[in-house]
Amino acid sequence: MVESKSGKSEVNKENENPSKEMEVDDEEDSAPGKIFSIEILRVIKDLQQQHGLRHGDFQRYRGYCSRRVKRLRKTLNLPQGDRRHYKKRDVTLVNLEKENSDERLIHIPLMLAERAWAYAMQLRQESNTEPRKRFHLIGKLRKATVYALQLQELCNSDHCDARLKLEAEAYSAWIHGSLHFELSLWQKAAENLKKAQVIYENLAQTLPEEEQVVYKAKVDELSPSLRYCAYNIGEHASMNDLLEMRGQGMLDNLSTLVAQTKTESMEAFQTTDWRGRKVTVRPEKVRLFLLSIQDLAKSIEKANGFPAKIELLENVLLDCKDAITAIKDEIKQDPKLRSSSESGTMTATQYLLAFLSYTRLKLTLERNLFLVAQGKLSLDDPNIPDKALIEGKRTKPQDLSRLYEIILQNVTEMQQLSGMEQDLQYQAEIETLALSFKSFRCYYIAITLVALKRWREAVSMYERSTKYALEAIASKAISKDFDLRNELKQLVQTIEGCKFSAHAYSVLEDDTTEDSALYGKSTKSSKALFERLSTYKEDASLNSRNPNVFKLTPEMQPIPAKPLFFDLALNFVEFPSLDDKIEQKGGSKQTAGMSGFVKGLFGWGGK
Repeated sequence: MVESKSGKSEVNKENENPSKEMEVDDEEDSAPGKIFSIEILRVIKDLQQQHGLRHGDFQRYRGYCSRRVKRLRKTLNLPQGDRRHYKKRDVTLVNLEKENSDERLIHIPLMLAERAWAYAMQLRQESNTEPRKRFHLIGKLRKATVYALQLQELCNSDHCDARLKLEAEAYSAWIHGSLHFELSLWQKAAENLKKAQVIYENLAQTLPEEEQVVYKAKVDELSPSLRYCAYNIGEHASMNDLLEMRGQGMLDNLSTLVAQTKTESMEAFQTTDWRGRKVTVRPEKVRLFLLSIQDLAKSIEKANGFPAKIELLENVLLDCKDAITAIKDEIKQDPKLRSSSESGTMTATQYLLAFLSYTRLKLTLERNLFLVAQGKLSLDDPNIPDKALIEGKRTKPQDLSRLYEIILQNVTEMQQLSGMEQDLQYQAEIETLALSFKSFRCYYIAITLVALKRWREAVSMYERSTKYALEAIASKAISKDFDLRNELKQLVQTIEGCKFSAHAYSVLEDDTTEDSALYGKSTKSSKALFERLSTYKEDASLNSRNPNVFKLTPEMQPIPAKPLFFDLALNFVEFPSLDDKIEQKGGSKQTAGMSGFVKGLFGWGGK
């Protein structure tokens, strides 16, 4: 809605022609009352994005709401007293029933509710360091609910259309749900938030597609809060919902949220079973972590794309490390556990530590396998605009072989877990797992060698990969967590064709005869294509920008030089005789004699 810059202009316009105003009043008496229609959710979302909430600046938005209320009251001539005295004046149904009523009257309680809500959200940010501000936060949310009820009462009048009534009811339910959420009244919070969500869903279904975006976004925004309320109520809410919310950035700290769960759910999860042995779980962090990974597989299946799955596993890994730290601290504090670990006997707590260490390595292995799958996606189809490539670059075979090397290191750590050295079945399963990953690593090393045209080494790596794969398939000790037999069978079929192709290239590389089809001397010949049409030769230069097909200009050849003209006059020229000059020169040399030599020797005499 567009606000007028000053309230004086409107008031002056009303006072200029009172006669005209009376005429208008007479017409309005006979005309039906005004029907107001305001898109509350769209209005507040636009204002929030324009005034600070795009960057989470609630203080800026709160200041804007205060200024907006002041301008509205001045424009609509609804002041709360004068400069000296304050007299509260709320917007009531009487104001809406007036003949010159404006729909901007409804904006006043809406902006007041938004101001109180923004102040509460600002206090929530500050309460992380100052816990006392939480009481102030609750007070501001209570004030927001009062203004939201005023807004709903105004919109329930006959002067508002059905859409405005629904939006006001949904807005009031959302504000009340936010208050109950902060007060940990989970049942009431869930009822109010669900009511708001249902109204927004129905509104989105009745509106055109271009107007549905805001309402669908609000529905998605309410879903995490509803799931958390259901989780605290205990209505079959699972921990995978919380994991999904944190993976999407909706919940910042899972540990603090899980700490608010009911004690009954934690007490019920007192023991864990691993490889036929039950272990009592005493540390609270460990119980919470084991509770959180019960439905982890379902959460991973629901995650969209490899980046979301990887982020989900990384968040769980952080919790797993905290649980391992708690177990280690317990072992250090208990002298009996410390002495038993030194003697080599394995207690229940140490067995639990081995189980948590195995879980951490297993989750790390799954995370790395998702990285491999992500890399394979970009390697197999280079046209896919993959959003999460390694370091933002197109994946290469050597990158995948390096990832498999890291995976093998994780498998080695699994094999060396303290306390599991005597479990022969466990060791056999880990050995089979190592053979499987060695097969994949050799395969991608072979692909790297093929790209370097090292055919013999590639054939050797293909054969080694096949050997490892067949050994892993034939093994009877298969881990329940990682069954890769189908992938290995597919790999053996793929290697069979690749191996023969690399072997053929290696044979062609050894062929150095004149008639070689690929790498002989003929490929290095400088003959043009038209000169060797009868002989088949693969020439890579034909696919380049300057193919050697036909020479359009002849080669330069040396030829004898020809004069531009013949100097025939030179043959008829008679030159003068120079004999007298030659004799005179010779005679002067003979007269010099001995005297010349003596003059030069003793330095006397003229030249």
